[in-house]
Amino acid sequence: MKRVVITGVGVVSGLGNNAGEFWRALSAGRSGIGPITKADVANMRFKNAAEVRGFNEKEHFEDKMLLWLDPFAIYGIVSAREAIADSGIEFTEALRDRAGVITGNCLGGKTTEGELYRRLYLEKQERFPPTTIPRAMANAVSSHVSIEFGLTGATFTTSTACSSANHALGQAFWLIRQGSIDVAIAGGSEAPISFGHLKAWEPMRVVSPDTCRPFSKDRSGMILGEGGAMFVMEELEMARARGAKIYAEICGFGMSADAHHLTMPLAGGAAKAMREAIADANLQPEQVGYINAHGTATQANDPMESAAIRMVFGDHSHNISVSSTKSMHGHTLGAAGAIEGVATVLGLHNSLLPPNANFNEPDPECSLNIIRNEALAAEPEAALSNSFAFGGLNAVVAFKRWEK
Repeated sequence: MKRVVITGVGVVSGLGNNAGEFWRALSAGRSGIGPITKADVANMRFKNAAEVRGFNEKEHFEDKMLLWLDPFAIYGIVSAREAIADSGIEFTEALRDRAGVITGNCLGGKTTEGELYRRLYLEKQERFPPTTIPRAMANAVSSHVSIEFGLTGATFTTSTACSSANHALGQAFWLIRQGSIDVAIAGGSEAPISFGHLKAWEPMRVVSPDTCRPFSKDRSGMILGEGGAMFVMEELEMARARGAKIYAEICGFGMSADAHHLTMPLAGGAAKAMREAIADANLQPEQVGYINAHGTATQANDPMESAAIRMVFGDHSHNISVSSTKSMHGHTLGAAGAIEGVATVLGLHNSLLPPNANFNEPDPECSLNIIRNEALAAEPEAALSNSFAFGGLNAVVAFKRWEK
């Protein structure tokens, strides 16, 4: 089996519009959560989100190209470009044949769909641009990145609600490890801040009226976020041969289904995915020193995830540092695993684990070693990044710290 390493990262998020801005905010424990400006929420129960701010799409695309792109695709493509530039990789003709693009999202072009329905049902318009379907299709990011860089290897999109990006990362990892491709551009993106989609969340009553406080006893729900993140993954010996900078090794992937309930998570299913990732990575549980938790700050998720971690790690659980970076960049749904994966990888690379912001009070039901409000200097050997989705679909990625 080939070994797979991360050689490039790119991010657009509520914490910043590139990986450097993202890491500086994340490591400082600075939240990107604020008032929603991209939709009319005057009559909604919640009014805050982690929006992408200060981002000028015209700095990245010509007007003609923007006709084809929904915001979720813009975030994904810009993140992919940054990751590729960061990696320093050069796509020769031979390498293009061995490179693929695997992305995840669960909504597709919600902004485009919302605008279409508004014009159709409210304004009674009957003609629409011929680019509407390509803008809205869920595989837009993988297709555009493949076309832009001429990559003809395995290219596809996964859609498993909030586990989408982790499923994409895991599939990309396995494709390289088994030798099907040598390089993957992999990650996820999402743009959920549109009126109709926000209204759909409102009756579920899982969105916080103020902010996101994962694992804190006074938590009041999740906060939606938007953005995208992408990795360049490549086979280790190829990366070494070209003298690439290596952030971390991606070493394992596990997935499972709760087979239980569409919206109520099950600790056994989450635990199974973590065990599968550890086994796939050929790690011992004691080697895991950090978990970037799914940590949505809902009443259902946080006790469930805490119980699942204790099921897997037993007494070692209290030696594992845990944080949910959703406390700063919000829950980005199908992009969550990618953005949180970058947070995990940069934490390992910089020997500084990102904090769980907004933590006020321990909850006996969430008895974990939470990194409270300030980043923690540490050098864990390995880390997990958890994603658990509606529908009971779980995906966990394992990373190892790379010795510089």
